[in-house]
Amino acid sequence: MPRPCVPPPAPQAPPLRALLSRYAAGSVLACEPVAEGLLNRGYRLCTTRGRYFLKHHSDPDTADPAAIERRHRATQRLADLGVPVVPPLAGRDGRTVAVIGGHAYALHPWIDGRHRHGGQLTRTESARLGALLGAVHACLERVMPPKGRTRPSASPHPVESADPTATFALIDDLLARVRRHRPPDSFDELARHRLLERRALLERHAGRRPPRGGPVGWVHGDFHPFNLLYRDEAPAAIVDWDRLGVQPRAEEAVRAAVIFFVQPAGTLDLPKVRAYARAYRRAAGATPSELAAAVHRVWWERLNDFWMLRWHYERDDHRADPQFPAASALVVWWTRRYDAVCDAFTL
Repeated sequence: MPRPCVPPPAPQAPPLRALLSRYAAGSVLACEPVAEGLLNRGYRLCTTRGRYFLKHHSDPDTADPAAIERRHRATQRLADLGVPVVPPLAGRDGRTVAVIGGHAYALHPWIDGRHRHGGQLTRTESARLGALLGAVHACLERVMPPKGRTRPSASPHPVESADPTATFALIDDLLARVRRHRPPDSFDELARHRLLERRALLERHAGRRPPRGGPVGWVHGDFHPFNLLYRDEAPAAIVDWDRLGVQPRAEEAVRAAVIFFVQPAGTLDLPKVRAYARAYRRAAGATPSELAAAVHRVWWERLNDFWMLRWHYERDDHRADPQFPAASALVVWWTRRYDAVCDAFTL
């Protein structure tokens, strides 16, 4: 699921005439917003020359045009290696980013496909998913600058794990916000229950705070079902490379599996996770010990993470509300089944 970030400003229609004048893409016939996605905006564009995906880079954390161009060059190199990506089209000036009115846009070929969550994948397809992410990490090592080509002996990522003291303070603040919400509703009731439950879990497990992250490499940064398109039963395109960066690779593998294979009741489909993880380890050259450390760090991250509640109560942004019941239940289930989850990723 996407990481917390300031949501984009209110929607406004893209300047289609000015945009298309920069491309050999014909004249507009139709333009429809694409519903998926929490941060940036996308449009399905039909012109006299074909169908396109127009992306408005509205997330302020990732909208720098020079950085977008660098990510575009990376996706082109990945495409040259056979990774299923959709590099953007170059404009008449050779650039892949068009800046109009202070907003950054990119035009991509339209890819027919559908999103599939883990419940729609067989074990064989789950293994294919793990192999795909492993191939992404292996190929990024080949095409990105040397700072990303670190191996298990490299220095760990400098980001500290969450401090439970700060989390306890956040829980108290969120509980106060829940109490102040009027009239109270079913979401408030569930939020209060989960906050109290999480505080008890943290009190019990505060001594298990992990050290700094593991060995780093270039990662997609946001690998989840809405960023992967399938055509029939095969992956057709990995999209949204806005979070491309240097991070602990194995943690991305664990984080992605948790998103893909969480079930509505807040459990993980462990047989599918096992198939996925075995294929990932083979494709990425990752060791079981790397995955075990990553499982621990991502578990701790989830134990201390309340981004959905912060969106809801601090920003009055309810877009992530439907994810909260399963995600909050998963933390409890994972804590109780910690060894079984770790085994699924490492054996």
